[in-house]
Amino acid sequence: MSQPEDNLLKKVIAHCKEYGYVFPSSEIYDGLSATYDYGQYGVELKNHLKHYWWESMVRMNENIVGIDAAIFMHPTTWKASGHVDAFNDPLIDNKDSKKRYRADQLIEEYVAKIENKINKEETKAAKRFGDAFDAEQFRATNPRVLKYQEQIDTINQRLKEAIEQGDLEGLKALIEELGIADPVSGSRNWTDVRQFNLMFATELGSLAGDSNKIFLRPETAQGIFVNFLNVQKTGRMRIPFGIAQIGKAFRNEIIARQFIFRMREFEQMEMQFFVKPGEELDWYQAWKEKRMKWHRALGLGGENYRFHDHLNLAHYANAACDIEYKFPMGFKELEGIHSRTDFDLKAHEQYSGKKLQFFDPAEDKSYVPYVIETSIGLDRLFLAMLCHAYTEETLDDGSQRVVLKIPAPLAPVKAAILPLVNKDGLPEKAQEVFDQLKYHFLCQIDFKDAIGRRYRRQDAIGTPFGITIDHQTMEDDTVTLRDRDSMKQERVPVHSLVETLREKCALQSLLQQL
Repeated sequence: MSQPEDNLLKKVIAHCKEYGYVFPSSEIYDGLSATYDYGQYGVELKNHLKHYWWESMVRMNENIVGIDAAIFMHPTTWKASGHVDAFNDPLIDNKDSKKRYRADQLIEEYVAKIENKINKEETKAAKRFGDAFDAEQFRATNPRVLKYQEQIDTINQRLKEAIEQGDLEGLKALIEELGIADPVSGSRNWTDVRQFNLMFATELGSLAGDSNKIFLRPETAQGIFVNFLNVQKTGRMRIPFGIAQIGKAFRNEIIARQFIFRMREFEQMEMQFFVKPGEELDWYQAWKEKRMKWHRALGLGGENYRFHDHLNLAHYANAACDIEYKFPMGFKELEGIHSRTDFDLKAHEQYSGKKLQFFDPAEDKSYVPYVIETSIGLDRLFLAMLCHAYTEETLDDGSQRVVLKIPAPLAPVKAAILPLVNKDGLPEKAQEVFDQLKYHFLCQIDFKDAIGRRYRRQDAIGTPFGITIDHQTMEDDTVTLRDRDSMKQERVPVHSLVETLREKCALQSLLQQL
């Protein structure tokens, strides 16, 4: 990425709108806060990312299968899962700016600023000592770094205790003691902290029982848990095995911002892996490694990922971490990996009165499995891809181009077919080539403007290959194949185009890295 980080997100947002990737939802009515529509190229990229996840998770693992559960679920589901009572965020308002924030995130952002001070100290020392610099030793011995780290540890411990104990007054006290100011106004005039449930409620026309209130699901995982026995029995699955799902979820977020990073309607790609009790932490480590490898295969830069272990564990977990990606606004959660114990299945047993156990023939007994969860935000993955792909280049002739360097297997349009001129039979030949390729790839024919301008347009869309039909094509049935990233061109026979593009655009090139 060749732009300053603070400008990159703005440029990506503008590019998405201009080139048909993401539009503000209901824009003709001035939009709806934190909701977006995926445009003609955005939906293709999104589908390719889903396909990459599904193929790697389901096809490449003989003990993982997929389902597609309904968004609406019986309301007792959410009582059993803890969402009715515990799915809350601590909310705080600034009295002067009238802006609303999550109290815990304000504190975490304050801690991140201290961490940045440590990183700056380390960078300065590394320049001073050169190759002899030992980062680990520096962090363990430098007085200033040790003082910063002590501050971080103290704040994190107090935050953890306040969250675990539901101590809302303690959260406000910590914010005030640290002198945390409103990022917008600089004001420190805060309201009290209060809890805010994130579930959207709606009404169902007819429901057995004394209430017709139901919820839009805040996560896709519960649809997997309530189908545990259905899948296990019909699929004759043996422990360990997993159930995967891609689907929409809905959360009434206090702060929905940063484009598609945090929305109220979003899409998750989740897998729940059922294991024998006592083996869950080994599987937790194994899935951490597998998921990081999956991300790095995308080519977004290994240095842009890191693990972040949770200080404040959810009520259902005995271990949890995030895979964080370096977005323009800093390292943020991209995927969560959790050891959920047997909380969910036991809770659904209790509330439903049905046994949700696995009979292990090897041990001749039944037990409730433990669960390892991997949950990735598809919209966040989409944003990470575009932020990394967006590139501004100055070419040898001094001209500028903007190019989306999306990996060819995931690019929305695989090839643009470009007749050099709009006469001499070239348009008809372009149509013939399009008709040959359309059964294999999403392609475009582009007739309008000079060839250079058409190349730039396709570069901005992220099309990896340009196929130019020229007068030589009419003589020897070859075309010019242009590579988006290198801009190199080669002559390729028309009859070998399908095979050539299939090799360059194959999803297997990503899957084989796993």
